Amino acid sequence: MKILVVDDDQNIRRLLNFNLSAAGHKVIVATNGKEGVEKAIKDKPDLILLDIMMPVMNGYEACKTLKEQDITKDIPVFMLSAKSQMMDLDDAFNVGADDYITKPFDIEKLDYSINYKLKTYNERKKSQNK
Repeated sequence: MKILVVDDDQNIRRLLNFNLSAAGHKVIVATNGKEGVEKAIKDKPDLILLDIMMPVMNGYEACKTLKEQDITKDIPVFMLSAKSQMMDLDDAFNVGADDYITKPFDIEKLDYSINYKLKTYNERKKSQNK
């Protein structure tokens, strides 16, 4: 599966790239929301891991933009953030996020969530194509 990681923190990008690649996923990286939206449209990933606090375009704006585009609206988006207030979660889900993972995160739990979401996403795509 192809996963787009959008985060301005180089260490997070490296960690996710290493672990997701080791799990057999193809990883695409972007350093801000604007670049993430552009890469999502171009590369059509199966899932997007999207940080909230980034320069140029924050994760809320990027998620909203992705969910408004026909080509990207059905791609599952997991928001990754150190923000953990209920209001932050509400904001994320209000712009279309499919899941919300707080930093620091457990890589095994994240991998489980990704695999579960990808499985249900792919099952839904198959049933729509019948």
